[in-house]
Amino acid sequence: MTFALGPKALARGYRLAAFDTIGSTSSEAIGRARKGDPGRLWVVATEQTAGHGRRGRPWQTPSGNLAASLLMLVPVSSAGAATLGFAAALALEDAIRAVSPAAVVKSAIDEASGIAARVQLKWPNDVLIDGAKVAGILLEAVGSSGSPTSVVIGIGVNVRRAAEGLSYPTTSLAACGADASAEDLFRALSESWVEYETAWNGGRGFAGIRDRWLMRAAGLGAPVAVRSGADIFRGIFETIDEDGRLVVRGADGAARTISAGDVHFGAAATAAS
Repeated sequence: MTFALGPKALARGYRLAAFDTIGSTSSEAIGRARKGDPGRLWVVATEQTAGHGRRGRPWQTPSGNLAASLLMLVPVSSAGAATLGFAAALALEDAIRAVSPAAVVKSAIDEASGIAARVQLKWPNDVLIDGAKVAGILLEAVGSSGSPTSVVIGIGVNVRRAAEGLSYPTTSLAACGADASAEDLFRALSESWVEYETAWNGGRGFAGIRDRWLMRAAGLGAPVAVRSGADIFRGIFETIDEDGRLVVRGADGAARTISAGDVHFGAAATAAS
């Protein structure tokens, strides 16, 4: 099977650059942006040898997993474009749902009926299954802060296998019972992205994206510890604000907004030091 865009993506003018192996899909997309690429370009591969996550941390993409980066030109500032990550997380959750058995994709929405959630979204841009990371998303602005802004949305998904020996739990779609290929998942993602990009609407629709994201949020209302550099702030994960920042209420009752940091929930929040 080869990578292909879905019909909705094709109708909206999205393009595809597919590779068997690449150093980094995001680096490829950034290079094209700097050369004036008009955007709506997916760069995708089943093996990535030099991928990176937040703060330059390596992201492993062995053969059979999915590495995909989307180059977009957006009519907002770099700060406003950061909210695209929440749209991407929702699109990816929908794509995972589309290619997985029902038992794998019980949504956080189903908690109201007493059914435990399996797939949830972790601030700022991770996807979890049973509390273990199955996918990560990284946004990178390219070039000047003028308008429109070129943004690369990097998406890495553990389809067949997960990295081992990390400081946090990881899993794969295969380990959770989803017999999908990277190609299957990408096609579903290219389709679901169209819906959420439309809903995001150049940043004007983030309020609706925010509401949808909160319905699927991991750790909402629970203890959280956020590490930023040498500092750790503990409290209760209350919400995200209109700019996508984490809102944590401390023991003193004061709310603090956090733009970036490593997040730990539950017992890990208590243990983080």
